Order: sequence, then structure tokens, then C-alpha cells
Amino acid sequence: MKKVLKMGSAFIGIIVGAGFASGQEILQYFTSFGMMGIVAAIVSTALFAYIGMVITRLGSRLRTTSHKDAIYKISGRFLGTIIDYIIIFTLFGVGVVMIAGAGSNLEQQFGIPPFIGSLLMVILVFITILMNVDKVVAVIGSITPFLIIAVVGVSIYSLVTMDQSFAELNPVANAVDTTLPNWFISAINYVSFNIAVGVSMALVMGGAEKDEKTAALGGLVGGLGLGIMILLSHLAIFSKVDVVGDSALPMLAIINDISPVLAVLMAFVLYGMIFNTAVSMFYAFGARFVTIGTKSFKTFVLITLVIGFALSFVGFKNLVAHFYPYIGYLGLLLSGVLIFTSFRWPEKVRR
Repeated sequence: MKKVLKMGSAFIGIIVGAGFASGQEILQYFTSFGMMGIVAAIVSTALFAYIGMVITRLGSRLRTTSHKDAIYKISGRFLGTIIDYIIIFTLFGVGVVMIAGAGSNLEQQFGIPPFIGSLLMVILVFITILMNVDKVVAVIGSITPFLIIAVVGVSIYSLVTMDQSFAELNPVANAVDTTLPNWFISAINYVSFNIAVGVSMALVMGGAEKDEKTAALGGLVGGLGLGIMILLSHLAIFSKVDVVGDSALPMLAIINDISPVLAVLMAFVLYGMIFNTAVSMFYAFGARFVTIGTKSFKTFVLITLVIGFALSFVGFKNLVAHFYPYIGYLGLLLSGVLIFTSFRWPEKVRR
């Protein structure tokens, strides 16, 4: 059970980055649809739980050390090539968004110039990636419980202190800008985007677990936990949307309203979650091209981080609004293949 919870926590940590932890993703994907955002969150929860279970079980079954072999195994050469490039593009792109989010986080809370927070993130990620995969998973999983506590606490506070009903806030929520056409497409897009984000590291994580059942349960627990956090975050932001609808980091804005001291603590938790996803993205991106642990791997990751830092100046909010939905549409192919795989599992690798 301990292994299952550890893997589930790490799965959440891989996916929960700057966009989710800050509330910006939830605002655009769910809260912008008001009451129907609740239904969208429930749909997302079911899909996350099922596909999460499939990914980690597949990783364990194939003893995955990089997403490449697993993807080609389940997709074939033609589809595998397309999906492989989608994942590569996603890993690097989301890594860039995390670096940008790190800068926005410290800027909103402490007034620090964004490039300082982004540069600090680059340094921390590089140091962490020098460790082996087990230590990386442990680092990712250890920070997640703090975010879960924060999300539950903020949700309870927001619901208890609501000034208006959800029915009254619904028009305000619907007025929030979003690039998604409706709540159903938004829910599907959000899952496929996040699966594209998390599949590479989750496969590697599953590959490190010899017991296939434990790996599958870890993905299931992680997917359910993620879905519950989506629903709670949506309710929290929805209940305060008239106040935080224009904020770059809505969750942090709500906590600032509770207590400036708590907001400082939350800023560090957010930074930790951004760090989680950044580590996952750049670690998995490097593992796709270079053997983990070698000098070439470290050099490759360092160069990638420097390029990512330069691209992060595009800005966090713009990247979430336009880049994320685009990846979500591309990721539909991957999600479909994973669901199909759950009905026709590849032969187990024994080593």
C-alpha cells in the first residue's frame, strides 16, 4: 500500500505544475464554464483514473526506461512516430511553461523580477536531474501532500465564505476568457493534454516497479486524486471568481485573502509543484534522446534548460491559454491508443 500511495503521489506531482497549482488551468478549462465545469471535472476524474492506471501498468509490464520503446510497441511504426514527436514537443514545451510559471509565482507574491524565479528553477531542476530515477520520483512525491492539504483548505475556506451563490456567480464565470469551445471538449482536452504531459515520466516510473498490480493501482490512485483536486480547485475558484477571475495565479490570490502569511507558504508550495513538473519534463525529455546517468545526458539536459529559460520570456499566462489546448488536441491520438491498449496488452517483458 505504501508503494501504491508513493506512486500515486508521484503521478499527481508529475502532472500538477504551474498551470494547475496556480489555478490558471482550472480557471480556463473548468471555471470559465461555471456550473457545467463541475460536470467537466467529474468526466476528467474518470478518464484520469482509467488512463493513469493503463500508463503505469504498461510501464511496469514493458520495464520502460524511456517512453520511446513503449509507444512504438503499442502504436506501431507509423502512429508511434507521430505520437513520439507529439510527446517530445509536449515535454519540452511544458518544461518551458514551468520555467515561466516559476518566474510569475515569485513576481506575484514577492515582486521579484520574473527572470530571477525562472533562473532559480533552472538551477534547481538541473541539480535534481543529476540524481537517479528513484530519487527523482521520491522528490516529486514528497512535495505533493502539501499541495493536497492546501487545495482542500482553500476549497473549504472559499465555500464557507462565499458571498454569492453559484447560480449568481455563473454569469461571471462564463465571462472568463477561454480558448476552449465548450465544457465537454474542455474536459477531454484537459485530460489528453495532461496525459501527453505525464505519459513519458509515468511510463518510466511504472517501469521502475516490478509488480504490475502495484504499478496499476498507483496510477489509479494518482488519477483519482488528481480528479478530486481538480473538482475542489474549481469549486474554490468558482466561489471567488468575481474577485480572482483576472488573476494570473487565482489560488494564490484566494490564499492572500485568507492570510498574507499563508500566501507566502503557498507560494513556496506552488514553486515546489512547478519544480516537480519541470523536473519530470526535462528528465523525460533527456531520457528520450540520451542514456540516463551519462555525462552526455547531463550536458544535453543543461543545454535544453538554457534554451527553455530563453523561451520562457514569452510569458506564463499566454503560454497556458494558447499552448496547452493545442497540445490537448494533439494528445487525443495518444489517449485513444492508450485506451485501446487496455483491451490488448502487449507481451510482458521479463528482466
